[in-house]
Amino acid sequence: MSLHPLTVSLAQMDCRLGEPEANEARAAAFIAEAARRGSHLLLLPELWRSGYDLANAARYVAPLGTGPFAWLAQQARAHGLWIASSLLEAREGEIFNTATLFSPEGELAAVYRKVHLFGLMDEDRYLAAGDAAPVFDLPWGRSALAICYDLRFPELFRRYALEGAVLIMLPAQWPRRRAEAFRALVRARAAENQCFLLACNRVGKSGDTPFGGRSAVVDPWGNVIVEGGETELLLTAEIEMGQVAEAREHIPVFRDRRPDVYGVGSW
Repeated sequence: MSLHPLTVSLAQMDCRLGEPEANEARAAAFIAEAARRGSHLLLLPELWRSGYDLANAARYVAPLGTGPFAWLAQQARAHGLWIASSLLEAREGEIFNTATLFSPEGELAAVYRKVHLFGLMDEDRYLAAGDAAPVFDLPWGRSALAICYDLRFPELFRRYALEGAVLIMLPAQWPRRRAEAFRALVRARAAENQCFLLACNRVGKSGDTPFGGRSAVVDPWGNVIVEGGETELLLTAEIEMGQVAEAREHIPVFRDRRPDVYGVGSW
C-alpha cells in the first residue's frame, strides 16, 4: 500500500491538567474532523490526555492495549485513520512517556518510549527513560517517533535518517517562552536529515506555564508547509513523500558525511 500524497493533520489542542475525560472529548472531536477532511494520519500532542500531572500519574497510567491506548485503537478503527500520540504507559513496574501509532485497523503499528527525560517538568523524578530508537516500515515509507525534549538531540534524528526514516512524528508540550527554539529546531531537524517532520505542540496553560503551539509540518528542505499559532486548531496538509528522495539526491548529505572526522561513531 502506498499513500501519495499523504494527508496529515495535527491536533493543536489545550490539554487540561488532570481532566482526562474533557481531554478525551476534545481529542475525539479532532479525530472526527481529521477523518472528515480525508486525512490519512493524525498526530496529537504529548501527554494530551493528562497534561503534566505526573505527581498523580497513577490516575492516568495504563499498560499498552488497555485504557487510553485501547481507546485510541478504537478511534483509529472507527475513523479509518492512523493516529499517533503520547500517553503514560505502565510497564514492568515503571512509568514511561510513550508514543504510539495505531493503524486504521486499530492495530499497534509503532511504539517509542521517550529517551530524553526533561528535568524542568520533573520527568526524571517520576518516569523511566526509554532505551531504544526504532524505525518502522509504514505504507508511506520508513518512519519514526520522538517526543518533545528529544528535539534538542540531533543524534537521535540523524540515527533515524541513517536507518531510512523519511517521516518523523513529534508530539510535544513545549512552553511558550521557548517557542522560537521549538520553531528553529523543528525546521533544522527536517532540513539536516532531509525528511518530513510533523511536530504537534499543545496550547493553553498549566499552572504558571503557558504553552506555545506553533505546531508545524516541515518538508525535507526545511520549508514550513503549514504552521499553527497559539490557539486550538486542526492543521491539515498534503505531503509528497517523493520529495525526500529528491532532496537526498540533489544534495547528497549522507554520502558526503565524514564520521571519521567527527569522532562520534556511526551517527
